Order: sequence, then structure tokens, then C-alpha cells
Amino acid sequence: MQHHRIIRPLVALAVGIVLALYSYQRIADPQPALQRAREEAVVMSAREILRAYVPAEVSIEIADPLAPNRVAGKVYIYPGENGWEVSGHYRRNDTDRWHPFLMSLDAKVELISLAVRDDNEVLRAAAGDDPKFSVSRQSPR
Repeated sequence: MQHHRIIRPLVALAVGIVLALYSYQRIADPQPALQRAREEAVVMSAREILRAYVPAEVSIEIADPLAPNRVAGKVYIYPGENGWEVSGHYRRNDTDRWHPFLMSLDAKVELISLAVRDDNEVLRAAAGDDPKFSVSRQSPR
């Protein structure tokens, strides 16, 4: 009985110290915050590139890794070998369907390629003139 009275507090103290050290290291590590800041900057640049390519009367609504929308679908940002890949969805207004897009960016956050699924004829014409931009037909629901 005496043996357990001594061991329990020592084990609890050791576990507490280990958890405190682990928590401190996680909080003090700047790497996750820096990675998040880089990803946010990439997504903001991707939004501007997408807005430059997709014509809209007022503005487009975008579902991306910073503003996901479960109705629109899955979105992601992925660091690749030579830059980034960002996927998401956009629509021109509340009555428009969500259109998926996939964008590849280089390390300087400049466009490598942008692929969208949209039936807009203006986009199709623009894709014929730009080798970085491709448009495919959107499948019917």
C-alpha cells in the first residue's frame, strides 16, 4: 500500500512534465504559422488570377481553401514539387451552378495552368487564345 502512494504522484508528475514540454514546443514552433501564412498568400493570388480569367457582371463567388463551401464541393491547396496546386469552385451569381477549377502555380505564385469546367462561350474563346487556360464542358446534373 505504501508503495503505490509514492509511485502515483511521481508518475503523474512525470506525465505532466512531458505534456507541458510537448505543449510548449508545439506553441513555440513558428513553422505551422509560417506555412499557413504562405498558403493564405497563395490562395489570395489564385483568387485574383481566377477573377482575371472568369468574366462576371459584378463579381464571382469563390469556394476555395480559405472559404470552403460544402455545397460546392471539396477544395484543397497542395504544395507540389515546383509550386502549388489550388482547387476550388466558382459561380457568377446565386442562380449559376458551381464550376470546379484546378490551378497550378509556380514557386513565385505565377500561373502555370488553369483548368475550369464551364459552358460559357466567352471562356471557351479565351481558352483558345491562351495555352495556360483550358475549359471543358460541365457535365449535366
